[in-house]
Amino acid sequence: MLGVVPGAPEHVLIGCGLLGLALGWAALALASSALTDRPQRWAAAPAAALGAVGAALLLLAPGDRALSAAGWVWPPFLLALTAWTTARAARSLQLRVSFWLLCPALVLLMLASLGGGAATVRTALADDPPSMPGELVDVGDHRLHLSCTGSGSPTVVLLGGMGETSAAWGLVQPAVAGTTRVCSYDRAGQAWSDSAPGAKDGVQVADDLHALLRRAGEPGPYVLAGHSVGGPYAMVYAAEHHDDVAGLVLLDSASPFQFTLLPDYPGAYSFMRRAAALLPVLQRLGAGPLLASDVPADLLPAPRSQVRAFDSSSRELRGLREEVAAYPALFEQAQALTGIGSTPLVVVTATDGDRQAGWASAQAELAGLSPTSSHRLVPATHTSLLLDAADSDHSVAAIEDVVQAARSSSSVSGP
Repeated sequence: MLGVVPGAPEHVLIGCGLLGLALGWAALALASSALTDRPQRWAAAPAAALGAVGAALLLLAPGDRALSAAGWVWPPFLLALTAWTTARAARSLQLRVSFWLLCPALVLLMLASLGGGAATVRTALADDPPSMPGELVDVGDHRLHLSCTGSGSPTVVLLGGMGETSAAWGLVQPAVAGTTRVCSYDRAGQAWSDSAPGAKDGVQVADDLHALLRRAGEPGPYVLAGHSVGGPYAMVYAAEHHDDVAGLVLLDSASPFQFTLLPDYPGAYSFMRRAAALLPVLQRLGAGPLLASDVPADLLPAPRSQVRAFDSSSRELRGLREEVAAYPALFEQAQALTGIGSTPLVVVTATDGDRQAGWASAQAELAGLSPTSSHRLVPATHTSLLLDAADSDHSVAAIEDVVQAARSSSSVSGP
């Protein structure tokens, strides 16, 4: 399934999977009728049922809300179909070897029905989403969540990495708010923000953010701080809206040249794209608790509850798939930013943990965006720069240094 439609949307993966199962049952019915004296015509029933549902998914392309509602219907239907198929197979094949060969498929169908039912009930019984900090702002055909705290200028805008919602800044934002105005937000399809049609590439994200800040009445120019893939999002914004950028902070940022400077990245991305597409399917089959990551212990209670509420939800995972699919376009668009002149820039590179080959040179190239940049190698990991109480101080210091440099129209202090 993943080899035929790698990285495909959820309804395509499920639909193709069901059609594959339908073909298997149809082959059993046809082959047994043509090649043996014991035709298994009953196999046409699961073939027809699964094929019809699979074709409907491909044709109708239901969204997250429709698929979630269907969670009350398909698990009992699949369980009943599996029970009927098992009984007919056992009676017709009389528990011969051929019956036992069918057992793995029957067991998988039963586990899928039970897991899907459990996932639907678990979602229904879950606590309501935590109270939303900030506001929802209409940016055209959808609304985005924005949370701003503190006062002063320039305003800092925080851009999270892959799968990072505004809650990921739960340590950094309160600290920076003591120095200046600081805003975190959620891209379309994340946390409280509405989902949106169209590509999730860098230009679309930059246009969304530009409209969000304008309509929320948050004046620029801004200091943009991007962590991980949030760095390329910030670079695209700087390329598209150069006059709106007073400074740039890249926190262990991905490079626009990931596919060329990091020799292992193309293979890693291929796997990541397939895995990201499969995650929402696994969540609907009951694997949600296995997909949830540990909630960082250092986060304050409010952002910790937000991470727990949104982590590994089907909607969040669908949004992740859409973003990952757009990474090649994002990186190519970020390459348009060849320099930012004298605009203050700090590049923070984490030195602990596993580092991909070529990461150090890619980070050095990021520092080359400005002749007056500060490149800081810090003893932290990629994630601890945000989620560890001590290591996040490196991120806070970098942001505050760029704010001070922008205020005084001077070079960034520090190494």
